[in-house]
Amino acid sequence: MRLLRLARIISLSLRFGLDRLILDADSSGRFVRWWSRVFFWRKFSEPRGVRLRRALETLGPIFIKFGQMLSTRRDLLPADLADELALLQDRVPPFPPEQAVGLLEAFYGRPVDVVFRRFDREPVASASVAQVHLAELPDGTEVAVKVLRPGIEKVIEHDIGLLEAGATLLEKAWPGSRRLKPREVVAEFSKYLRDELDLMREAGNCAQLRRNFKNSHLLVVPEVYWDWCGPRIMVMERMHGIPISQIQNLREQGVDLKELSRAGVEIFFTQVFRDGFFHADMHPGNIFVDSKSRYVALDFGIMGTLSDVDKDYLARNFLGFFKRDYRKVAQAHIEAGWVPAYTRVDEFESAIRSVCEPIFDRPLKDISFGKTLLRLFQTARRFEMEVQPQLVLLQKTLLNIEGLGRQLDPELDLWTTAKPFLERWMQEQVGWRALLREVKDEAPGWAAILPRLPKLVYRALAETSAQRAALENRLSDIERRQRFSTYLILGFSALTTALLAAGIWQLLR
Repeated sequence: MRLLRLARIISLSLRFGLDRLILDADSSGRFVRWWSRVFFWRKFSEPRGVRLRRALETLGPIFIKFGQMLSTRRDLLPADLADELALLQDRVPPFPPEQAVGLLEAFYGRPVDVVFRRFDREPVASASVAQVHLAELPDGTEVAVKVLRPGIEKVIEHDIGLLEAGATLLEKAWPGSRRLKPREVVAEFSKYLRDELDLMREAGNCAQLRRNFKNSHLLVVPEVYWDWCGPRIMVMERMHGIPISQIQNLREQGVDLKELSRAGVEIFFTQVFRDGFFHADMHPGNIFVDSKSRYVALDFGIMGTLSDVDKDYLARNFLGFFKRDYRKVAQAHIEAGWVPAYTRVDEFESAIRSVCEPIFDRPLKDISFGKTLLRLFQTARRFEMEVQPQLVLLQKTLLNIEGLGRQLDPELDLWTTAKPFLERWMQEQVGWRALLREVKDEAPGWAAILPRLPKLVYRALAETSAQRAALENRLSDIERRQRFSTYLILGFSALTTALLAAGIWQLLR
């Protein structure tokens, strides 16, 4: 079975010219490229990006998902390939409704029409690993039921195995492909994909994001109905709204598109810098706008997290860009440990300046925030920077948000919109606000410790005194043993010398 699948992959790769795409990327493989053109001569009318996208669509859901993930690695792929692969969103045909019903009934142990007051057989959305049906709970609550594709786990393990084998073969056959890190990309893809197979994990992500934006006037997140959820099933509140890609419908509903675009920027930076937990799949298919002009988030399979070190690194970089202080950007990289400590700041600063200065010669509204961050990563790679997965997710999300914002408002100046937010966040991290927050956070602990402090100090001093006395006794004992050993050795040496002298004397006589 696996051999047949492999043969099909090779056949489709030749049909769409994927071998040509790989060989053309390897400048050292001229001989192999020449023989490939001679023995597999084909004429292609479509650009390479279109051929790659169509090949993945033909290979099926898992390869489509792989193409979606690959489109986020703009630090590795040429722009034309990344742009074309980004079109793979929401192009997966649904699986038969009978299979979804069978899976639900097997999980609940009851007919689906008993579990739900109403269950729509036809799905409203279909993705690579799951699809969504609308339904009503027994109390009439409208819900969306997300169901994993039947047998998807075996398909995924099977195709991931083929991808891993292909990546290894690619690195060995064409050394020039190693700069694309195919094995690392496949490993990253398999991690994300396996995470998406657990819908309880996705439900937890949804609940966390909803809690972070409780009572928000900017973002609405559906409620999870845990009693109906399982590893292969997620039931959440049905959300109503207009898909954000339908610009004309939004205008007709009286939505202020300029304000909506600015709200998107604020939501993004709030998730990143306030919470360190952000929706990392914010393409237009996952965003609605409700009747109150609020964003509605959907699909929580891919979420990004940032540590305090990550957030500080990003804020310092962004502010350095705003002020064109490239030395601060270089120092932020070194201090965060993203580039080796031995990196020369002046050389790194010069490299960053050469990338950024041409950008700032243009009007701010024409500068891409996401592409600037991408260029920064690409420049840092020359200084041995390993781009962290969370930063790749962040860069991908920033590109999505920026593209979406400028689709709503072509005049959006993301830099000007973001700068006050970042400056306020930095002040909260290092100013008097940060001190007050630390005092507030630590106060409960202090309240518990302070009444016990005298006893703890006395115990520590007593233990220290006892430990010191025990140590002194131990040292004295060791010293006594050393003296005894020394006297014993000296006595033995004297006795040996005396006996040796007596023996020599007897011989001389």
